[in-house]
Amino acid sequence: MPEIPLIPVHWRFPAHPASVRRARYAVARSLPDGIRSRLGDDLGLLTSELVTNAIQHGACWEDEDLIELVLWPADGHYWLAVSDPGPGKLELAHPDTDSESGRGLFLVNSLATAWTVRSRPTRGTSVVAGLSFGQGG
Repeated sequence: MPEIPLIPVHWRFPAHPASVRRARYAVARSLPDGIRSRLGDDLGLLTSELVTNAIQHGACWEDEDLIELVLWPADGHYWLAVSDPGPGKLELAHPDTDSESGRGLFLVNSLATAWTVRSRPTRGTSVVAGLSFGQGG
């Protein structure tokens, strides 16, 4: 008999800067205590970066767009998918030392065990990032 996986947690937030804090809090509260103590800070940082990116580059508050988050454990990782209705042409930028932005995906790249950008079947893009919780998670 196969092990039945946990059901992913799913949220929708308005494409508004106030949603970054709300999304980070929602992700932290959904983690089991043992995982929260080990991965909470890094998952919170990934959440902040990916939701901020989705709001700035993939969604429009005036159009009442929503940012979607899905969090689930699988294969020794906690996976976070942040989706928006945008076309999803994400790539690592190369900001100079005086730039005030453009470092978010560098942070995602350094924190995540793996990450990718995927087109959604109907409209939009998802960025999926995973953090390993190692043995005993």
